[in-house]
Parts: sequence; structure tokens; C-alpha cells
Amino acid sequence: MGKLTGKVAIVTGAGGGLGRAHAMLLAHEGASVIVNDLGGSRDGTGSGSSMADTVVEEIKAAGGQAAANYGSVTDDGAAESMVKSAVDNFGRLDILINNAGILRDRSFKNMTDAEWDAVIDVHLRGSYLATKHAWQQMMSQGEGGRIIMTSSTSGLIGNFGQANYGAAKAGVAGFMRVLALEGMKYGITVNVLAPAALSRMTEDLMPDTPELADRMAPEKVAPTIAWLCTDDAAKVTGRQFCVTGNRTSLLSWQSQVLAEKDAMDAPWTVEAIGEAIESTMEQWPKLLKPMEV
Repeated sequence: MGKLTGKVAIVTGAGGGLGRAHAMLLAHEGASVIVNDLGGSRDGTGSGSSMADTVVEEIKAAGGQAAANYGSVTDDGAAESMVKSAVDNFGRLDILINNAGILRDRSFKNMTDAEWDAVIDVHLRGSYLATKHAWQQMMSQGEGGRIIMTSSTSGLIGNFGQANYGAAKAGVAGFMRVLALEGMKYGITVNVLAPAALSRMTEDLMPDTPELADRMAPEKVAPTIAWLCTDDAAKVTGRQFCVTGNRTSLLSWQSQVLAEKDAMDAPWTVEAIGEAIESTMEQWPKLLKPMEV
């Protein structure tokens, strides 16, 4: 028996890359999987059924259970339908992995409203809608659940040319932190994945060499996520995991005190606080080198 035998999962954007790797491993560990994918291009345009269908067939060929769903995470009715599909096909829902995403990279000075809105819609609103309906189902079952949000270092740290993507991914992380607190009472854990892997999303951002393809395969990210979905991880919630290759790191909020005095003293003067802050600047972390997009 696998670590997830008897569990039912939804993976959004599971037609390729990270989503496919998650879906395949969850199924290998015994979960029944709803493979959701709109079947569009990397920028979110277009649609089709072949991507989701192919992954479903791969899972079934390997002895697992899966069903396809082609809805857009940006549509409330489609998000509701994903959850209904899980219940209709497999009787319940235990796991939601919010993985669906698109890219519309552009330096901020050149970014259009449409490019901003499309990325926010898929990543942030899409995570909200799928989670809303999954949350209701998990609450009605009364047996807890597992929710994984997919964020990015672009949102948690920053990356040139991805103002829309970074804003969405930071929002996803904030969404997770609130839900983690609210879910504790009900046994619903909520965590964040910030992955780095070679996929269709990164094909023009990283060199496609055989060595890098092996080192940064999506299949090397999936085990951490599969474990977070097990009963063994029942007390792990509100955490941010950076995963690439076979390395998993926990990203926590680390603060550096820049200026401090007794709280009962008079407020800092502008000059004094400025001097105190400036004296620490040599120890500040270096910013990432900007790269024009």
C-alpha cells in the first residue's frame, strides 16, 4: 500500500511539468486523482483536452485511478465542477494541489493591464476559487484535508520582469498563511511550494541541457509535496518549502533589527533613525542582479 491509499486528490494544471509529476506520484502512492488542465498554451490562451487525457492514461497504464477535468481555474463554476468530479468519481476529496499557472513576463514599464490581469486571475483568483470549493467539501466531510499552494521565489523574494507574477505569487503565500491558521481547528493543513524545475513554463528561461534536465526534473520536486499530503504531515501547516532538484528548504521570515531603543523613550528623530539604519546597510542581503525582459 502506498502512503496515500484511499485518498482523493485534485491537481490543477496537471497536464504537464510539475502538475503532471505531482499527479503521477500521488497516484503511485495510492491516491485517486482528478487531473485538471485547460490545455492552453503557456500564456493561457487556447484550450484542449489532450494534455489532461494523456496524463490520465499514463496513470491508468501504471495501475492507478484518475479522471480528467478540463475546466479553467478562473471560472467559479468550473472550480466547483472539479470538486464535484472528485466526489462523483471517487466519493470524496482529501487533497488539493493548486498548480495551474501562466506567464506574461514583461518589465513593468511595458506591461499592459491585460498582462497584469491575466496572471493575477489564474494564479491568485484561480487558487482562491479551487480552494473555496475544496475547503467546503473538506469541511463537510469533517476529516481534515491537505491543500498545497504553489508560490514562487518571484513573489517571496522578487524577480525582474515578473511584477504581475510576483504579485500573484506573494498573494498566494499570504492566502496560505491565513488559511493555515483557520484550518487548524478542522485538521486542514495548508502549505506553500516554491519550486524550481525545468518545464514548459521555464523553457526560455533556463538552458535545456541533458544535465540540467536531469538535475531539475519536475519529478524531483514532487516527493516533498506527496509527503505533505500524507497523514504523517498532519501537523505541518503554514510553511513555505523551496524545492529544486533533490533539495528541499524551509523558507521562514527572518528579520534583521535595524534600529532599536527602549519603547518608553521618546520617538526617534528622523535624523537619528536615518543614521541608525544607514549604519546597517553594509550587512543587508544583496539584491538579485536585474535582467531585462
